[in-house]
Amino acid sequence: MNKKDNKTPVNKLLKKNQEYMKTRIGIDVSFDVGFRELTIFEKKIQLYYVTGLVDTDFVIEVMKKLISINDEEEYNSEIYEVLNNRIVHQQVEKAKTLDEAVDQMLSGLLVILVDGQDECFIVDVRHYPGRSPEEPDTEKVIRGSRDGYTENIIENTALTRRRIRDERLRNEMMQVGERSKTDICISYIQDVADKGLVDLIKNELEQIEVDGLSMADKTIEEYLVQQGFNPYPLVRYTERPDVAASHLFEGHVLIMVDTSPSMIIMPTTYFHHVQHAEEYRESPAVGTFVRWIRFIGIFASLFLLPLWLLLVIEPSLLPDNLQFIGPNETGNVPIIVQILLADIGIEFLRMAAIHTPTPLSTAMGLIAAVLIGQIAIDVGLFSAEVILYVAVSAVGTFATPSYELSVANKMARIILIILTFIFQVKGLVIGLTIFLLLLISTRSLQTPYLWPFLPFNDKALWQILFRVSMPLSKTRPSIVNPKNNQKQA
Repeated sequence: MNKKDNKTPVNKLLKKNQEYMKTRIGIDVSFDVGFRELTIFEKKIQLYYVTGLVDTDFVIEVMKKLISINDEEEYNSEIYEVLNNRIVHQQVEKAKTLDEAVDQMLSGLLVILVDGQDECFIVDVRHYPGRSPEEPDTEKVIRGSRDGYTENIIENTALTRRRIRDERLRNEMMQVGERSKTDICISYIQDVADKGLVDLIKNELEQIEVDGLSMADKTIEEYLVQQGFNPYPLVRYTERPDVAASHLFEGHVLIMVDTSPSMIIMPTTYFHHVQHAEEYRESPAVGTFVRWIRFIGIFASLFLLPLWLLLVIEPSLLPDNLQFIGPNETGNVPIIVQILLADIGIEFLRMAAIHTPTPLSTAMGLIAAVLIGQIAIDVGLFSAEVILYVAVSAVGTFATPSYELSVANKMARIILIILTFIFQVKGLVIGLTIFLLLLISTRSLQTPYLWPFLPFNDKALWQILFRVSMPLSKTRPSIVNPKNNQKQA
């Protein structure tokens, strides 16, 4: 982040400060930049604010208290100290530079300048426009809380603090973006999170040099992790405060970006993306059952189509009692083309559903399933078996909790299908080998992506395969290097 070496100090001459503010933030030009000048004890004071980012009631209350000084108190030359005592707000700070005052004002704070003083008051009267907390669409649960993060970073820190009432929870704020000056909060539990990890993340954020964060959290992610063309997600996103709190307890670090309801959890592994809050809202047996069903769905989304294509190409690999697996009617189009067309077609439907208004999306799905699918089979474009196996793979994709992981798995599936078609058995083996080597070599902030499978950790792997009851889950994952390994301490 670019820092200006020459900071402009607050001038004792109020007129000089006013000229600076007029030039810097466009007083009398930008309609949303508010300015008021008051006279208290025969001295001028000026108030600056952004109308859409402040709570109007708070600003009016502050003005009332300041104006009432003339009527309620005797003349006092120490106007600065009088103001300091009469500003009715719990969060009042002082700044010595106009650059800091402008940055704070553009974040929604009220700036008060006093004639003859080289310091200014900064009052936190922020009130960002936004929606109320509600359950995120992508992380719904049958039982559990219905609140979710919003685009307001102040509300988001409060939602986390409500679940972690620990004095050691730290929410450190910084700004990134030379022009956007976007607020970013780093959250961690001081005596649990690895200090080296926290310092590394802070240092990476401070090194970011960019005009603005138009894509908010995604832009931050691309600066923090060097992903390149690796499609697999290196950070985990969540919009649920309970999920975020659970990871903070384990020693992870949370990154909140203002204007985004998605929190970044770091570091993460492949297996963090296959877990869901629903598993922890049920009994251990039910949670384990749900988890294994989800594992089967993810496995099907990756390997079902390549395996079926291999058996179609090499029917000799099928035992006698499984001969029905191959297509009874191949249709007029090669099987590989059918599979790719159907797979990409489902992606078309997914994108169409996103961009279709909700009242019309159901109708669009019915048209696609009944008309397009059935007619395509009747005219011989697709065989029924292709539609069946592509649909099962698609359901497995939708069963993947992480959207980013599901898309990465879909890309891997298409590559496996093409390699299997070209090289048959060798192609599938080569594809699986490349797939495993990619995951093994992937690291997120120096964290092995396939932990606890590689490097092997039997206790951690057991907790991934089976939903362990909370009283038996007493240790934090070693991969985050927690300062305190015991959860109950």
